[in-house]
Amino acid sequence: MMNSTNEEDPFLQVQSEVLQTLSSTRPLFTSYLRIRSLTSNTTNPELLSTARDLSDSIVTLSEDISDLRASVAAVQSDPYKYGLEIEEVSRRQRFVEEISNEVDDMQEELSKGSSGRPGIVGRSESGKGRVYDSPPQEREDYNAEFEQQQQLTMMAEQDQTLDSVYVTVGNLRQQANVMGRELAEQEEMLHETDTLTDRVGGRLQYGLKTMGTVIKKNEDGLIMFMRASNMGIGANYTGH
Repeated sequence: MMNSTNEEDPFLQVQSEVLQTLSSTRPLFTSYLRIRSLTSNTTNPELLSTARDLSDSIVTLSEDISDLRASVAAVQSDPYKYGLEIEEVSRRQRFVEEISNEVDDMQEELSKGSSGRPGIVGRSESGKGRVYDSPPQEREDYNAEFEQQQQLTMMAEQDQTLDSVYVTVGNLRQQANVMGRELAEQEEMLHETDTLTDRVGGRLQYGLKTMGTVIKKNEDGLIMFMRASNMGIGANYTGH
């Protein structure tokens, strides 16, 4: 179970920033692919602007991913020292790899554009951006690749959600085990208490029975004594 909070754990802070950046970078990447595959304008300002914004976001994400890798490496040797479970460290590793792969895919698309591939952003000798036209088949390949990337992203997000559920279920299982042990201990204590109560009750009943016997004997003896005394008094009186 993870004991750290967002305010205390640097990984969680950077992770939150990465997810926030991705939420704006993904639609930007979608727009870049769409514009790149459809435009035939060699100086399309929208495409160039989108490519620049996407490049800036990728740089930011790459820096954050580097920080996340360093954070995972720091706690990997002894997770418990930092209040982390092994499952949480594994989840962080998977998160870093999945996000890194997604960013690499985006960077690869931008690299294709800068290499002068048809239908993507390139550079002229003067350094100004220009756009190459792409044939229909090439655009279809881009669209298919983009759809595949989107599916991979959705699967990665689902895996991350399942990992969180797995950690939660593991925590609940541990709590259930602790509660089960405590209930077993309490049941044993109650059993011992019942046994002790039965013993004390038996001894008390035996004592009461013994006391009743003694009282009865004393009463019988007292009655006999009183009878004997009365008989003696009567004899003495007759004698007079």
